[in-house]
Amino acid sequence: MDSGLILLVFLAFLFAWGLNRVRRAFRLGPMAYAGVMIVFVIVMLAVWGQTFR
Repeated sequence: MDSGLILLVFLAFLFAWGLNRVRRAFRLGPMAYAGVMIVFVIVMLAVWGQTFR
């Protein structure tokens, strides 16, 4: 297991927790929540992919 991948998983959990609090504050719908998560996953995969070039 790569340490960078563990860090990304940790950041993803932290991001999801923070997003949940923001979502409650702004009363975002599930579609907005899903959209933000998809964008976050794409960005994380792009960053992770860059580290292996």
